[in-house]
This record gives sequence, structure tokens and C-alpha cells, in this order.
Amino acid sequence: MDYEKLSQEHFDRQAAEYDSRDTFYYSREGKISCCDIAQYLQNVEYSNLLDVGCGTGFLFDLLQKQRAAEYVGLDLSSKMIEVALSKNIPNATFIQGKANRLPFEDQAFDVVVCSQSFHHYPYQNEALQETLRVLRPRGLFILSDSGLGGFSAWFDNNILFKLLRSGDCYIQNRKSVEKQMKNAGFEIIDSRQLTWMIYTVVGRKN
Repeated sequence: MDYEKLSQEHFDRQAAEYDSRDTFYYSREGKISCCDIAQYLQNVEYSNLLDVGCGTGFLFDLLQKQRAAEYVGLDLSSKMIEVALSKNIPNATFIQGKANRLPFEDQAFDVVVCSQSFHHYPYQNEALQETLRVLRPRGLFILSDSGLGGFSAWFDNNILFKLLRSGDCYIQNRKSVEKQMKNAGFEIIDSRQLTWMIYTVVGRKN
């Protein structure tokens, strides 16, 4: 199954009404994650930030009110990028691209974030390595996503997602993501459960 193609088609279909439909399967989970990320970053010093899986640029709407910095958003969906560009967010650039092939130089960013996008990646470990590559030393990676463990995760990953055909690929719980990030080379400096299904994990590149 081509999860990448399915994700692109799914979000292209949703783009025009994504922000306005504040419901499950549209932007509700994404907004929860973005608000949590923005709150965390209030006391973090950074000059630039990359949002991988930026969607319509909702996070940048929040961040540019908190800090003058360079914001770069990358998304697989061209329609999501079109919506993001139409907002004319100050100091924000949006490009189409893939999380496992980030089109940036080594050590280019102070912060990389990924909100409600990671479970769409069939190449999660590659994406983590790319994130490490583009982060500066002591840079932060903030991953906020949805997922459960045990039988619920098995059912979603092996049955439900194949039926939905919306590009959802692999969910996992917070502890599993912590382990995956540690194995990739991140030091976990914060981890919290936002709702019964949504969590945020913060890693640092040493």
C-alpha cells in the first residue's frame, strides 16, 4: 500500500475546509498539538524553526505572535501548502516535500516540530535521522501525535488503516515514541500526555 500517495490525496481533499472543520479526522487533534507546541516554545530561544507536516500553517499563526523568527513549513500536500501560502504569515516560507528527504543543509535549524503527521510516515526512522541531520547541536525536536499501544495499536495499524485508505500508517503510544527517538539519538527532555490519545515528546540533539 502506498501510504505516501494516500496521505497526499487525503489531505489534498481536506485542505480547503481543514481549518474550519474543528472535528475528529480533520483539524481538532492538530490544533491541540499545535497549541501545546506553541505553549512549550514560549520560553525557548530560537532564530528559526522547521515544521515537518505543516499542513495549513496553523502553528505558524500562533508562533509568529510570540516570537519574530524564520519559519519554514514542509508538507506532502500541495493543496495544504496553497492554503498556508494564502494566509501571508509573516516570516513564513512553505514548500512541498517529504519528511525522509528534507531539502535543507545540515544543522540548519534551531527547532524542528512535527504535529499529527508522524503516524502517516512509512519511513519513521528515516524521518528521525533527517531531523537529526538538519538540527543544530542542542537543537530541539518536538513531536506531538496521536496513538495508543497494545491491541488498539495493532488493530489500527493492521486492519483499520488499510480500510480507511487515508494514509494513516503506524500509530504507537508515547512510551514507544520515546524509545524510538532515543534509539535515533535524541535525549528525551520532556514527555507528557495531553489527552487519552494525544501526547507530546521533546528530544534534544546533543
